Amino acid sequence: MFLNISITEWVGYLASLALIISFMMKNLNNLRVINSIGAILFVIYGIMLAISWPIIITNAFILAVNIYYLTFKRVRINS
Repeated sequence: MFLNISITEWVGYLASLALIISFMMKNLNNLRVINSIGAILFVIYGIMLAISWPIIITNAFILAVNIYYLTFKRVRINS
């Protein structure tokens, strides 16, 4: 425990921070990469919460979509 906050909560806060930062990105690829990090952290958070399936399933889907677009649907957007 750090600052009287459990490791599980820290993972949740870090995942939320990654998600917030990703939405500030102008570049779509950067958004997807940082959003994927947040999704991975949220999956870990869902597991740490004694298997919270709604969190795990939603973020696993988001991660899969991000991976799909980053690998198979590379779109170059000039911004």
